[in-house]
Amino acid sequence: MPAQPVQPAPEPVQIAHADRQVPASQEQMQLSFAPVVKAVSPSVVNVYATTVTPGQRSPFATDPFFQRFFGDSSPFFDGRPRESKSLGSGVIVNDAGVILTNSHVVHGATDVRIATADGREYAVDVALDDQKTDLAVLKVKDAQGRKFQPLPFADSDKLQVGDLVLAIGNPFGVGQTVTSGIVSALARTGVESNNYEFFIQTDAAINPGNSGGALVDLHGNLVGINTAIFSQSGGSVGIGFAIPANMARVVANAGISGGKIERPWFGARTQDVTADIADSIGLDPPHGALITEIAQGSTAEKAGFKAGDVILSVDGATVDQASNFDYRIATKPVGETAKIGIWRDRKEQEIDVTLEAAPGGTGQSVAIQGNTRFAGTTVETLSPAVAQELGLDFNAEGVVVTAITAGSPADQMGLQQGDIIISLNGTEMKDAETFKSIASGRANTWQIVLQRGGQVFRSFVSG
Repeated sequence: MPAQPVQPAPEPVQIAHADRQVPASQEQMQLSFAPVVKAVSPSVVNVYATTVTPGQRSPFATDPFFQRFFGDSSPFFDGRPRESKSLGSGVIVNDAGVILTNSHVVHGATDVRIATADGREYAVDVALDDQKTDLAVLKVKDAQGRKFQPLPFADSDKLQVGDLVLAIGNPFGVGQTVTSGIVSALARTGVESNNYEFFIQTDAAINPGNSGGALVDLHGNLVGINTAIFSQSGGSVGIGFAIPANMARVVANAGISGGKIERPWFGARTQDVTADIADSIGLDPPHGALITEIAQGSTAEKAGFKAGDVILSVDGATVDQASNFDYRIATKPVGETAKIGIWRDRKEQEIDVTLEAAPGGTGQSVAIQGNTRFAGTTVETLSPAVAQELGLDFNAEGVVVTAITAGSPADQMGLQQGDIIISLNGTEMKDAETFKSIASGRANTWQIVLQRGGQVFRSFVSG
């Protein structure tokens, strides 16, 4: 049999991108990240938060049996305040000493300090604590005229799976540490229980203490704030998550300008599009956010959206599922016009929408203090926007408990964050001020009607 001619080897496939390049030689593989790290490190800080909670004297404090084993000086008995400490990282985003970190690092802290890469330490104020995004903004109290080195924000929408990234933070308190990896996935959901899940996934090692640290690209720009890991051991297994820079920028700007975030409210409930739903409306492949209900007087109603519309994009950015749409809207400023692509009547359409804040804001909030059974309670009026966040009917009425101070009379009474108080001593709770006027008074017995976990309870509590 005649020998077959040797076929020439195929030419290597050339993969090109405007600002990305695959290493083409051994020399390029040996290039260092050191210049990027040197430029970025001064912008990443360590965050130390101390929380002091009031102590509670044990009901067994005077029991001779327990005193025999623990003594009067045991903190279990004496009611002394308890002190706990947390450790995290932060990113300088303004030369006046404004720092981004995670809300879960500083939430409820009574004292927060930061240490910069050069070893200096500063006390800071928490200018904004946004649990909805798990982001917080800190401000250096006394910078003594020093100008800090901020990290510039990147456009996180331009990230692609496979891009090289560096994670910088203070894992386990060992000191500033740099790890490298790639973007493993984008728009991840189901990571945390906050309202705007749209995480960057990376295999750059992220460990406890990295929370609030920087995820940067090879240009030295901030692409994300490291916030969570998937781990059964507590250490990195190569699955870490970061909040995209485009969301972090919104929170940082709000913290710099006054510490208040005003987000657009679309006013519609949405759900993911299943394969069956997509098949029934002729949408292939299944994707988008299906509108199931629209609030009266909302932005969605004014713009002409209908139940059954499927939202496919916002300003050209694809919406694959309902949480993607929530994120896209949350990163837009109030007053801006957004172009929203939808699927209606088996064809694509576009609707221009002027984004508005929720009517009446996100709800009026008041805190109860003084000599009352409800001291330590913070409540918020149920507005349509708040009701949507809680999964309630848009027209639900009452006040929702947003915070309970540990050890307070309200805490001892059994009130919980998330409780919806419908009436108090026969008075319907129309708003937070109504609750304050009733709850700040005195009564021999309190009759409380509240909703918890979808069930309505009626209880009587002594004054």
